[in-house]
Parts: sequence; structure tokens; C-alpha cells
Amino acid sequence: MRKAAIPLTLALALGAAVLPRLLGTVAPSAEAQAPPASAPPSAPGVPVTADTVATADVPVFLQAIGTAQAYNMVTIKSRVDGQIVKIAFAEGQDAKAGDPLIQIDPRPFQAVLDQAVATKQKDEAQLASAQADLVRWAELVPQGVKSRQTYDQQKALVQQLQAALKADEAQIEAARLNLGYADIRAPISGRLGIRMVDIGNMVRATDAAGLVTISQLKPMFVSFTVPQENLHKIHQKKGETGELAVIALGADNKTELARGKLSVIDNAIDQPTGTIRIKATFANDDERLWPGEFVNVRLILSVRKGAPTVPAQTVQDGPTGSYAYVIKEDNTVERRAVEVAAVQDGLAIIGKGLSPGERIVVDGQYRLTNGARVKVEAKAPGAAG
Repeated sequence: MRKAAIPLTLALALGAAVLPRLLGTVAPSAEAQAPPASAPPSAPGVPVTADTVATADVPVFLQAIGTAQAYNMVTIKSRVDGQIVKIAFAEGQDAKAGDPLIQIDPRPFQAVLDQAVATKQKDEAQLASAQADLVRWAELVPQGVKSRQTYDQQKALVQQLQAALKADEAQIEAARLNLGYADIRAPISGRLGIRMVDIGNMVRATDAAGLVTISQLKPMFVSFTVPQENLHKIHQKKGETGELAVIALGADNKTELARGKLSVIDNAIDQPTGTIRIKATFANDDERLWPGEFVNVRLILSVRKGAPTVPAQTVQDGPTGSYAYVIKEDNTVERRAVEVAAVQDGLAIIGKGLSPGERIVVDGQYRLTNGARVKVEAKAPGAAG
């Protein structure tokens, strides 16, 4: 019995040792049964706004601040002393040259004129009598009835009266002028301003203040200055094209008020400021320009045809110069150096580095590096193209 138990115990021990290995080959472990881990998801693209490089005809211009000036402006003053008896205009109305404006009491000037006419008539009568005596005495001198001295005196009297008549005519002309000055009329066609006097006021020729102003608004001048170093460019372009266009803009530097042309370049440079004064003429048919108004002026020198343009914020400044991010087909970006010819009206004109049709990052560049993946969210509002 004891010998039979020993083989049974060995068999059980061997089975306990071998059974787990046999089970391992038949049933996989829990770790083996678990599904394989998936690959980590790729990083999401950096959100950016994008646009396309566009082309446009871009003007090359000089910019300045100018002042609108009336083509002609007259401060109307009285040329005689007197009392105002009539005002024949309304403030702010348009007047034509020769229209009556103000009437000064004409009676004193009419009386002076009548007196001068009467004086001339008296002198004419005296001259006629003196000339008749001179003719008679010329016949009596040879006969010895009148002396030669008496004849010469009569001849001098005739000459004095002839001179007096000329003085009378001058007095009459002066009186007529003063009478005409009492009727004040518009010297030019234009817009009347606010009057400085009322009916009943006394005015004098020596008064410093005027009675009213009149300004010619069509056409108009705009006067401005540019640095002297631009003078040769202006002469060169003016010689090539014959005339240069000028644009007047409002205070926002966007609203176009009028278009005109360069008319006058001053004959000397202002040495204290190093600038040259320029005038441009505008038709001003719609009266959008007003005397004394400050405007932004653009003197157009030339036009860049088909220039590549992008929104100004597209171009960034780096330690090595300007650059922009170009979006490639796989939605990764390339940092590319660019040359900016000019920036105007929110657009950057590209001289080198970008080609029309390329997609570029307009906003969101601060999170980008060369080769980064991007996610285009929307086109930038107000972008070029």
C-alpha cells in the first residue's frame, strides 16, 4: 500500500507543475486579450485667417496736408464816407460780377457833382468872353488902339480859363467816381459771406474792417507743401505725362472729396522748412471743397500696373526683415521673406517674395513657426481681392 501511494503523489505533483503551462498555451492572458492601443491623434492645426495674394493697379503718390483756398476772394470795403441806406443781398447767396450789394447815401456825392458841372459852365462862359476879346484886340493892336502888353495879358487869361476847364472836367470825373463808389457792386462772381454792417451804419474809406466778403468757389485751389527732395520726381513725372493728378481726401484720409490737377509749383524753396509750396486746381462743381478747409492731399506720380497686394497685417517684421506665412497645399505654412514697396489704404504692395494667387496667413501669425500646420477658419474681412 505504501509503495502504491508514492507513484500517485508524484503524478499529482507533476500535473500541478505542468497544467498551468498547458493552460497558458491554450488560453491567452488578460493582457493578450486586451485590444492594442490606438496611435496618438495628430496635433490640431493652429487656427488662422487667410486670404489670397491679389493684383491691383496701385498709384504711387506723395501725401501732404493742404488748405483749400478760394480761386478769388475779395473783402469788399467802402471807398467813400457815408451812411448805408440799402443792402441788396442776402448772406450766403451767389452773386454775379456787377450785381448791386450796398448803397451808400448818394445825395452828398450828387451835390458835389452838380457843383462841379456848374463851375465848368461858368468857366466855359468866361472862356468864351475872353476868347472874343482876344480876337478883337488882335485886330486893334496893329492900329495902335491896344498895346501889345494888353493883348498878351488877354491871351494869358484865355489860357488860364482853358486850364480851369480841364480842372473842372477832372473835378466832374472825380465827383462821378465818388457817386459811383456809393453804389457798391460785386467785383467778381462768387459766394457772399456774412455781412459786417447793417442799414444805417456809417462807413468810411479808412475803415480796416470790410463790409462783406465774396469768394469764387468754382474752381478752387488747394495749397500744400512737400519736402524739397521730392521736387525732382515731380518735375520728372510732369515732364513725362504733361500734367499730374491730385486727389483731395477728407479728414479720415479715405473719403474722396475732389480730383484736380497740379497747377503751380512755387519759384523757390522755403529754406527754413526745406519744403516747396504747390497749388492744385479743382473744378469743385459739387462744392465739396470749402475755403479754409484742411484736406489730405495725394499728388499722383505714377501707377503700378498689376502689383501684388495683400492686407497690411499680413506682413510681419522680424530680426532679418519683413516676412509673411504662405499656406501650402498640405495646410502647412512656409515663412517667406518679402519686400514691401509701399503700404497704403490698408494694403501692402509687395515688391518681391509673393506671387498672385498664393494663399497667405492674414491673422494668427504669432503662434506660427515655419512648417506648422494651420486650420483656416475664415477669410479676413476687408481683405484684398
